[in-house]
Amino acid sequence: MKWLAERSAVFNLPLTAEQQKQFSLYQELLLGWNERMNLTAVRQPQQIQERHFLDSLTCATVTGNLNGRSLIDVGTGAGFPGLPLKIVFPQLRLVLVESVAKKTEFLRAVVSALSLSDVQIITGRSETLGQSLFHREQYDWVTARGVAELRVLVEYLLPLCRVGGHVLAQKGDGVEEEVREAATAVQTLGGAMPKIYPVLLPTREHYLVLIEKVAKTPVKYPRRLGVPAKRPL
Repeated sequence: MKWLAERSAVFNLPLTAEQQKQFSLYQELLLGWNERMNLTAVRQPQQIQERHFLDSLTCATVTGNLNGRSLIDVGTGAGFPGLPLKIVFPQLRLVLVESVAKKTEFLRAVVSALSLSDVQIITGRSETLGQSLFHREQYDWVTARGVAELRVLVEYLLPLCRVGGHVLAQKGDGVEEEVREAATAVQTLGGAMPKIYPVLLPTREHYLVLIEKVAKTPVKYPRRLGVPAKRPL
């Protein structure tokens, strides 16, 4: 994990020897499980380190130190960005949400193998969690990577975020247009004007979209399963 350690240090995120071992085991598990199920199309170790691990860790350039904070990662897939952030910030209270049961099985295997504590894994959908008293407006940070276009995504994420907390979405090209199209949805759901932060990785660029939660989300949101995607705000 020397390459990852060197690159993460550029973002002021030095990795301890123990954290490098955890990332190495995570990579080993990801490659092994990927032979049995489609967890990721990225199959080369250095690409995994850049496009999954480092890509996830760059969220900390916006969040700052996450130790002692709560974060729910929606549509986490193979654990991104939530699990890499947990490795670097071991006192983070983390919830991983994924609708595909086979993927949550993988997540549980990783959490066990890496001896991570205070991680909850939920097989479910954000529309359901957003209407649950146990999860609605409970989190300091709500993250997602590649789940949906922003005007749909904010209906998944903002109901889970406490007032004063933040939504952080990882996006690619076309982010400015997505932000413009999501303006009505963001305002309706209690968010402030989104801020866009470009992040330059060794072989690619991505963007972090930060939305502060400034008002409570109206009780009718999120709407029932499937409606946000079919009828975006």
